[in-house]
This record gives sequence, structure tokens and C-alpha cells, in this order.
Amino acid sequence: MTSPLPSISGLSDLSGRYDAVLSDVWGVIHNGVSAFPEAVEALRSFRRAGGRAVLITNAPRPSGPIVDMLDRLGVPRDAYDAIVSSGDATRAMIEKYRGRAIHHVGPATEDDALYDGLDLSRTGADEAEVVVVTDLDTDDDTPEMYRERARHWLARKLPMICANPDRVVEHGDKIIYCGGALGDLYSAMGGMVHMAGKPYPPIYEQAFALAENAAGRSLDKSRVLAIGDSVRTDAAGAAQFGIDLLFITGSIHAAELDAFGKPDPQAIADLIAPSRARVAGYLPRLSW
Repeated sequence: MTSPLPSISGLSDLSGRYDAVLSDVWGVIHNGVSAFPEAVEALRSFRRAGGRAVLITNAPRPSGPIVDMLDRLGVPRDAYDAIVSSGDATRAMIEKYRGRAIHHVGPATEDDALYDGLDLSRTGADEAEVVVVTDLDTDDDTPEMYRERARHWLARKLPMICANPDRVVEHGDKIIYCGGALGDLYSAMGGMVHMAGKPYPPIYEQAFALAENAAGRSLDKSRVLAIGDSVRTDAAGAAQFGIDLLFITGSIHAAELDAFGKPDPQAIADLIAPSRARVAGYLPRLSW
């Protein structure tokens, strides 16, 4: 059994130990419908105290449109210094298919910015050389609904590029499936899957470079804190990159951890333990 995690009242308890935070977005700063005011104020307060804040998200779109989305949700631009997205990392992976045919899975037009300027043909699976998954086609879909389509992709030996490694995400008061869940299904069936974004190192390297640029100096990883709500992506990613983690319990793991009731620190520690993340503390919602 792992040791119980330290109890903290807010980010202010930790701020003196860190020069920068790499914060998850969906589930930490907003729920897909509106911003969490206390989380926004926590990042603003951290920056006012001299810290740098880079948002690191598995959203399958380039960071430019994400800024616009955050504006609409009520996340002010003075809450962060920069953003890096899974979409940014995905574009680099798709680049080698320039001028060729891909099969897109996900919302029909929402993710168009992912392909801007790449000279790609979006076709059916019969003509494509690769499947690019941004998310499931609708919020009501489940991965199992795609099994027959996945058999066809597998028969054609199509690789898959998964632009969003998240399995699930909080959307208002619902939990919905994301692209990573479909990637898991295809991998289990024997398909080749390439994941962009968290927990893989390239997106953390980009975020760390943006934090150093914002700080105007080199940073020590021991003074950089990841903030996130997912064991699979945020905790594992922080562990692989070698930085500490502030774990947010009140999002996708809220029910199992009784995040807003009487959470058991030992249960939280046991949930995170397989990731080998160094946990600086936990909160139901990010606050100062």
C-alpha cells in the first residue's frame, strides 16, 4: 500500500516551491461548458506572484483556436502565458501525408483547423492511407459502436493517428468518450496506433520550452509542477517527464474518489500509484 498524500488547501500552499506550472485545461480550468472561476483565479494569482503558467491540453486542434474557445468560456488571457495542444503535436505527425488521402474520424467541421495548409484529401477508408481520429463523431457515441469500422481499417492495415489520447472527459455534468478510447479499441484489435499529446514526452518538451521562454531564463524541472485530473495522461505524463503533480480529484475520477464528500487520501494515493507520479498534493478543484 502507498503512503497517503499530503493535504493542501490550495495552490498557494505550493507556489513557493515552483517557478512554473504546466496545467491541464479540460477538467481543471473548465468543464467544456464554462470556466471554473476559482481555478482561473488560482492561475492568475500564481502569475501575479511571479510564476509562469503554460496550458497543456489534449484538445485535437492547434493552439490558436483553443485560445478563442477559452475566451468564449470565460478564461481570461492573463491566466496563462502560453498554450500547447495535442493538435500542435498531431500536425507534425500528419505532415508526412501531405498531398495524400486520410480518413477523418471525429466531428465533421470542428477540427478542420488541424488540417489547414497540409494539402490533404479527406476520403473514405477505402481510399485513405491513414485514419486520423480527433474524437468520436458525437458526444453520445461509445468506442464499441466503431468496432465494425475498425475491422475494415484493420483489414486494410491502416495506421491510426490519435490526436486526443484522453479516454474520457468531463462535459458539464456528463462524462463522454474521447479519441483515446477509440485508439485503445483499435490497438486491442491489433491495429497500429500513434498517439499525440499527453502523456508522451514531445508535448511536455514543447510546454517546458514555452515556460522557459515566458520566464526568460532556464528552469529546473524540480521547480515545475504539472496540474491535471487524469491518471492515464496527466499523472503518467508528469512521471515520465520528471516533474511533480498536483492532482485534481473532482473531475473524471470524482465519483470513485468521493471528491466532494469525504475523500480517502489513501484511495487517491493508490489510484495514482501505478503512474509513479510524484504527487505534491491533491484538490477537488484547482483553487488558490
